Amino acid sequence: MAKQSGLGDNLFLGGYDLSGDAGAVNRIHMGTALLDVTGLNKSAQERINGLRDGEISFSAFFNDAALQEHIALKGLLKTDRYCIYCRGTTLGNPAAALLGKQINYDFARGADLSLLTTTQVLGTGGYGLEWGQQATAGKRTDTGATNGTSIDSPSAAATAFGLAAYLQVFAFTGTDVTVKIQESSDNAVGDPFADVTGGGFTQITTAPGEQRIETGLTLAVERYLRVVTTT
Repeated sequence: MAKQSGLGDNLFLGGYDLSGDAGAVNRIHMGTALLDVTGLNKSAQERINGLRDGEISFSAFFNDAALQEHIALKGLLKTDRYCIYCRGTTLGNPAAALLGKQINYDFARGADLSLLTTTQVLGTGGYGLEWGQQATAGKRTDTGATNGTSIDSPSAAATAFGLAAYLQVFAFTGTDVTVKIQESSDNAVGDPFADVTGGGFTQITTAPGEQRIETGLTLAVERYLRVVTTT
């Protein structure tokens, strides 16, 4: 990949698509707390890493239509929410995901009559902000059981440290659907896709919704992954 603009980006929060209302992503922060452990025999600061942290903050235009910005943010829920920033909507593109709490919903009414909001989502739960790949090309609509197109590992090789995955469900019609991740060593040329151990999300029966899953941290994961839905 090469230098890019931010054209065509998406922003999701709690099963709501805020891409059309958000005018700017103000901050995507990934870091750790630094612990001061400077000894008496040191002549400069000595630090070690502490807890991981993260933040996604954004500005949006007021929109009280169904499933839009105001409906998604006005409740200022005290529960954890999942926020995902997608760099474009091409399969395999980078995405930043965060399990966090929405801590504000602030308004500014400009002299030009503009009505803008700002919102911060701060990390919680110990994961911090996580960068990964988009396993779907932005939002995906399935009308039945579907085998998605696969993505290749950034290292073009298998890994041995498991995986974490995020799911946003924007709309649902029907009885139930299960979303899971499958793997193959050669994109099913000779090795058929099979379920990743621990790579299945909880069955979905309603929307909007959101989930995060995490496999074992030492799990071997094959090079190619795809998202499949079953009913």
